[in-house]
Amino acid sequence: MEFDLAFIWAGLIAFAVLTYIILDGFDLGVGILFPTCPEESDRDVMMNSVAPVWDGNETWLVLGGGGLFAVFPLAYSVVLPALYMPIILMLLALVFRGVSFEYRWRTKRWKRVWDRSFFAGSLMAALMQGIALGALVQGIEMENRAYAGGWWDWLTPFSVLTGVAVAVGYALLGATWLHWKTSGLLQLRMRSYARPLAIATLAFMGIVSLLTPFQDITYFQRWFAWPGIAFSLAVPLLVAGTFWMLMTGLRDRKDLRPFLAALGLFVLAYIGIGVSFYPNIIPPNLTIWEAAAPDSSLKFVLAGTVVLIPLILAYTAWAYWVFRGKVDPDAGYH
Repeated sequence: MEFDLAFIWAGLIAFAVLTYIILDGFDLGVGILFPTCPEESDRDVMMNSVAPVWDGNETWLVLGGGGLFAVFPLAYSVVLPALYMPIILMLLALVFRGVSFEYRWRTKRWKRVWDRSFFAGSLMAALMQGIALGALVQGIEMENRAYAGGWWDWLTPFSVLTGVAVAVGYALLGATWLHWKTSGLLQLRMRSYARPLAIATLAFMGIVSLLTPFQDITYFQRWFAWPGIAFSLAVPLLVAGTFWMLMTGLRDRKDLRPFLAALGLFVLAYIGIGVSFYPNIIPPNLTIWEAAAPDSSLKFVLAGTVVLIPLILAYTAWAYWVFRGKVDPDAGYH
């Protein structure tokens, strides 16, 4: 039996990116919400809620980026120059944010500085991820298998809109995560934040969804031709049901349900992007098969990946299991 290795690898990279979004999204959201809590004890609890898992979450970003370089080298060589600035700013923000994790616990005098750094790094990373996504959805100009666009092509009103949308969505994930992991006044505060953030996220999803088909005629055709139209008709109902679960979970004071529902909104949005892109890896016309490395390379890398991904999933699940339950406000991070 012959396997379509390029298709398998496209699925694996899509899975890695989605896993990164839903895992690292909430801890970026925690950073975005950091300035809304003036009490130092609350900020300590917020950071402690993600301290055991944040660096492991970013493993999936490395896996997605490294996988793209290894198995879709043409796509990598086009995406990097096209999105060089937002990618570099995102990586610098993640590094700066990671440094603030350690330094804010080692100083009293500069703690406020590192608190602001944690917020700024989180917000910048979220904005740049959304802007890069918007620029990719718009399409990347290619000529002779190389990037042929300009230096500022990534910065447009649509990409800025998607950047803000992702940042708001991450803030929703952060609020629902803290609603699950904390108690007392901090939990009540996050519940009050989650409601307007959920409404704003839904509004941004609607606006971006309405504008996306007009970025390229191909999107319009995929959304409103079979089989894409099946998803186009089903997704409003799925989004409405997920949003209802989120809001009723907050109303009924369910700890976990709002977080799972918020993740569901991201998964549905991600599937929508997949429907828009497939079979292209870079819109408007570079397919996954055109961008793929030779089959011998795909087989070689796949042999290691089928071992690596279960291991990453296992230690990620173990970390979340070990640190399950509410965050102890008296616990310290070391």
